[in-house]
Amino acid sequence: MFGTLKTLFTGANARAEEHLRDTFSIELIDQKIRESEASLKAAKLTLASLIQRQRAEIRQVESLEGRTADLMSRAKEALDGDREDLAQTAAQAVAEMENELMLRRRTLERLERRILQLRQSVETANRRIVDLKQGAMSARATKREQDIQRRLNRHLGGGQSDGRSRGIDCAGSGTG
Repeated sequence: MFGTLKTLFTGANARAEEHLRDTFSIELIDQKIRESEASLKAAKLTLASLIQRQRAEIRQVESLEGRTADLMSRAKEALDGDREDLAQTAAQAVAEMENELMLRRRTLERLERRILQLRQSVETANRRIVDLKQGAMSARATKREQDIQRRLNRHLGGGQSDGRSRGIDCAGSGTG
């Protein structure tokens, strides 16, 4: 008996939930669109920030490469001029720059991977928003169609009941 009651309650809850979803489907879709657009906007801002950071890292890498090349030429000139102390200082500075360059290149690679992932996420989110908007348009059209059908049924149903009642009135007045 309890199992039967439980099944009945579960069925009633499922029907109520379906009715609620049907009733507020457009509002639910609109809310999902707003949430998705907010997420997309945040992702685009993050992407723009990462791209700016990537460009800054590229400039730093280029600057370090230029300074390293300059120091290497100066170290060569120092060696050619028998200035081993200057050549050693330059070599040490070049080694430090090479280490920094290696770190910046790794950072640049990580940024490039992250930018690629984020671009793909932005594209996916954009497609999802388009799909949601199309779903909302379809839901609105379906709802309008259902509303029109209900009004038409009421009108036709109302006209038939009026005709039947008139027929009964006419029949009643004709006999009496």
